[in-house]
Amino acid sequence: MDPAASLASGTRSLANPSITYPLEPVLTAGCPQSSTDAVQYPLEVAYEYGSHEAGLFGQAGQRPPMDHWQPLLPPLSTPSLGEGGTPLLEFTLQSLDVAGLMASGEASTLRFKDESQNPTWSHKDRLNRCTVSAAVREDARGVVAASTGNHGAAAAAYAARAGLPCVVLTASRTPPAVQAFIRSYGAVVLAVDEIEARQRAVDRLTEDHGFHPVSSRTGVHTGHPWGPEGYKTIAYELFGQLQEQVPGTVVVPTCYAELLYGVWKGFRELEALGVADRTPRLVACEPGVRAPLCQALERGEAIASVDARPTEAYSIKATTSSVRGYRAIRESDGLAVGFTEAHLQDAQHRLARAGWWQESSGAAGVAGLAALGDLLEGKESTTAADERDAGPAEAVDADGTPVERPRLEGPVVVIGTSSGFKDGAALPGDRGGSRREPGAESTPMASGDGWYAAPSVDSSWPAIRSALAAHDGLPVEDVDAQ
Repeated sequence: MDPAASLASGTRSLANPSITYPLEPVLTAGCPQSSTDAVQYPLEVAYEYGSHEAGLFGQAGQRPPMDHWQPLLPPLSTPSLGEGGTPLLEFTLQSLDVAGLMASGEASTLRFKDESQNPTWSHKDRLNRCTVSAAVREDARGVVAASTGNHGAAAAAYAARAGLPCVVLTASRTPPAVQAFIRSYGAVVLAVDEIEARQRAVDRLTEDHGFHPVSSRTGVHTGHPWGPEGYKTIAYELFGQLQEQVPGTVVVPTCYAELLYGVWKGFRELEALGVADRTPRLVACEPGVRAPLCQALERGEAIASVDARPTEAYSIKATTSSVRGYRAIRESDGLAVGFTEAHLQDAQHRLARAGWWQESSGAAGVAGLAALGDLLEGKESTTAADERDAGPAEAVDADGTPVERPRLEGPVVVIGTSSGFKDGAALPGDRGGSRREPGAESTPMASGDGWYAAPSVDSSWPAIRSALAAHDGLPVEDVDAQ
């Protein structure tokens, strides 16, 4: 669809919607008027809604391309890579031991929105289709992003599609396979471990060299105003995939909450346009060892900072909450949940055994459901040798009240954000030098480079059969001994 079909009319401050700016050139460092040294406020895109946007919907069960939604998006001036239209698949909540979370009489069916099936295998493709479009429209000399994974890969891919140079500033801990993935698109990848130094470099490339920044430039995350608009299309797709029904609950892995807020804004628009008669409740899922959004809700303040404790969910390990996240939970009457590392590892295993290989952060939604299930059952803690696995799950509602008896309204949709490849290892435990199956002892890896390596086995059939028999559930009994 022609970018001119966009109804985007400008940007406005999330601190005060009466503070407005032109749509272009895009302001990429938050709202200049409302931001302070303590809190920087994001901008969002405003639209001149008319009467015909409702006609974009009414395609129950279909998965239109992202361009279909052009009137409700910023001008998409970067060619598509086929992003969006990801599948929505079912499995039962009982398999996750959280069927009791469902409101009375609700069917215990979970829908899984698999964003790993986007072109670069993550939800970030939707965001970067929008942000790189801004770079194209402003004749930028290139695109720059600070990222440790998904965002960098998507930025590099869409910059390549647009014919623009790309610089990705990452950290040395970013898995080598992911760094190679980003480089494959022609991006220049540099490992700069200090977060502030990465941000300063983004600023210099932006201000001195004409690059367009597609990642946040502020201490409190503000991001790119056009980016979360791409995530609205997840809400539009869910409405169609559920046969023109709004889900009761949407469960979202959450870091700086661009995804959370974008999905919420999409459902808000559906209601405002008269397409839907309600909006869902959102559940933000964070690593419990940090969980800044939980802390912000408890304090009744949009911004809270927490210690940088280690977590396997490296893509969503924020230490500061965001204005977008706070707004989305408050406005949707939702809740935020902090899961344990044990919940996270178990969730990734469960999803893989059901056919979905998600990176650890991508499995955070299922981990959050498991944490809510533990709260419902009154479990106070987990027992684990690793202290990161110990401690209670926590959940906080929109008013800042601890949630002790969570209940979810169906249909329940969990968003899975990205492929397990992005972890740089097969399973969470592999990166620590051992692999732990649920309910099993740790199994040493045969490789010390962060990737699981299959154990070497003698070439004789008895040795192969014996090695197979060591795995529970494989029907490989010793027929020669019978």
